[in-house]
Amino acid sequence: MRRKTAYSLFALFALAILVCGGVLRYLLAGLPSVRILEEYLPELTTRITDAKGDVITELFSERRVWVPLNEIPIDLQNAFISIEDDRFFRHWGISPEGMIRAAVKNFLAGRVVQGGSTITQQLAKLIFLTQERTFTRKARELLLALQIEHRFSKEEILQMYLNQVYFGQGAYGVSAAARNFFGKKVQELTLPECATLAGIPRLPNYYSPARNPERAKSRRAVVLSRMRELKYISEEEERLAADAPLNVLQGPAHPTIAPYFIEHVRRTLEASFGSDLLYRGGLSIATTLDSQMQGSAEQIMEAALASFDKTFGSQAEAIRAKEKTENLRQSGTVPKDFTVQPSTTIPKVQGALVALDPKTGAIRAMLGGRDFTESQFNRVTQAKRQPGSAFKTFVWTSALADGYTAASVVDDLPAGFYNDGRSWKLLEGATDAFLIEEATRTMRLEADQVWAPKNYDNTNLGPITLRKALAFSRNLVSVRLIYALGPRKVVEWAHKLGIRSPMDSVLSLSLGTSVLTLLEITSAYGTLASEGIRTEPYAITKVTDFDGRTLLENSPKESEAVSPQINYLITNLLRAVITEGTAKSARRLGRPAAGKTGTSQDQRDLWFVGFTPQLVCGAWMGYDDFSPLGKKIAAGGVLVPWWTDFMKKAHENLPERDFTVPEGITFVKIDKKSGFLALPSCPQVILEAFNSGTEPKEFCPLDHSLGVRAEAEPAGIEE
Repeated sequence: MRRKTAYSLFALFALAILVCGGVLRYLLAGLPSVRILEEYLPELTTRITDAKGDVITELFSERRVWVPLNEIPIDLQNAFISIEDDRFFRHWGISPEGMIRAAVKNFLAGRVVQGGSTITQQLAKLIFLTQERTFTRKARELLLALQIEHRFSKEEILQMYLNQVYFGQGAYGVSAAARNFFGKKVQELTLPECATLAGIPRLPNYYSPARNPERAKSRRAVVLSRMRELKYISEEEERLAADAPLNVLQGPAHPTIAPYFIEHVRRTLEASFGSDLLYRGGLSIATTLDSQMQGSAEQIMEAALASFDKTFGSQAEAIRAKEKTENLRQSGTVPKDFTVQPSTTIPKVQGALVALDPKTGAIRAMLGGRDFTESQFNRVTQAKRQPGSAFKTFVWTSALADGYTAASVVDDLPAGFYNDGRSWKLLEGATDAFLIEEATRTMRLEADQVWAPKNYDNTNLGPITLRKALAFSRNLVSVRLIYALGPRKVVEWAHKLGIRSPMDSVLSLSLGTSVLTLLEITSAYGTLASEGIRTEPYAITKVTDFDGRTLLENSPKESEAVSPQINYLITNLLRAVITEGTAKSARRLGRPAAGKTGTSQDQRDLWFVGFTPQLVCGAWMGYDDFSPLGKKIAAGGVLVPWWTDFMKKAHENLPERDFTVPEGITFVKIDKKSGFLALPSCPQVILEAFNSGTEPKEFCPLDHSLGVRAEAEPAGIEE
């Protein structure tokens, strides 16, 4: 009988072993190897910083920044150990005592008030397992915890856990949580903040200090009490920390500035590295952005555009309605007396601005529009618009390189051109509207074979110097110059200076009819600010990976585009645009500056691109649907003022510098009207710059003693 009982017990024992072995084999089947923790790299947050190294935004699928244990405050380590696993340094992965204690407390409370999992178990669950609550998952969690404890030190386990634990609001790990809730680096956390963070992971939404501050305070008190019981802190430290305010950030840790710039950076890097590395790789992206300059630009531009909407928006809408009426009538789809009524909702005018360091090409500020949430279209890099008279700079540069001087005189008189089937030619001798019409009739030319450009104000000043012609943006002088030089030569010079867009070699190019981006024309003007040295615009200085290895590094890319002498001469002429010409409102900048206004056909685009030796800035205004901005609206009166406001702010901490005069430049006094050497009797004399050897050799032939008045300047603002 006893033998049978012994056999039965042995059989049951053997069966139990087999069952347990089968269960263990089942649990171990498919269990991940803890060896992968040795090379484990969680999804990390990519940080984008400005030129000073300050974080301006983060890219992530899960907000997470990895930090080593020695950079995590000891108070934060102790706070987690106190509230999550006070036997962490004494157990071997699981804590039967803790599990029993938690079960009893939960039973007495009638709800889950304490967990029984160790930090090692939680790490196993966070990295390897799902959140399902089943016996199988729990058993596998225990087995994984044992393996992790066998393979890694306590310090390594704690480091992985603190970098992995979830705090809610997309924040994973203590570093991301510190920035998310307190706007600090984890190393800067105080004892109250450490205790607050340690209390969150049990129920991230319930204990969130941002959403439920009272619950967070209560939970913090529990953490501090446990720390005091375990002698990590004194009673006095507990009391002071419990009474401290939460000091949680109201709003995002990194308010989003420069959204168009950030998107420009993101698109650039995504094309090179792919979205997976960009959003999960924990990259550090250093950029050229000047956050202070950017912030000023955003405020100034928005205020100016809002003012424009209020002052001119109704007028622009009336013109828009009139254009729609004309188009519908011409299409024949509506009766002749049909009229489109202006909308009561005034569309917002759009604007864009980009500022570059001309010596390096670094982008310091970029505004691609008024509101990124409404439109992600970047009007700095993606929009191509007609620059109008802002293109004249390239015509004048070509002329100076071809031997013209600032004192060269060109006729600002009516001109007509005809197409003979091969090219456009000047109607010789046709210097007024009547003669142009007569020549057209005599030659039996069709309307599309004749082109008669006009000045913005429909007036003519007669023979004038290139200085005055550029300062007052005389279209007819620009057309005569490009006709004499050849459009192809102007295109070549524009490309040398930095224009990248293709352009048609046609006479109308002199009036800015080819479409360009704001970035490329600003960069081209930057070549002039940099004494003729062309630099490629760039936004990213360096990209490093999680381990600090450099993946990408940019440095200024320079090339000589124009000689220092020609560069100085065109810069000197562009200074006249500000000192006496169409951009006189920029004189309040109060330092040497040069630039050119531009207003495209029918006032559909306003431009101003200007520079000092330290900064080049291009600004644009217009409607996305290419509607006119209004009658007689020009860049000089509308756009230049807020461009100047921005530049004044941007130069507040910069020393005043003048443009360098290179060797080979000669200054002589000339008569402002004739362009010849000045006599004592000349009423208006200026000190003009010349390439040595090209200065005038003859004295002014005008007889000022006969009462010839000083030349009158054009009235109003002209383009």
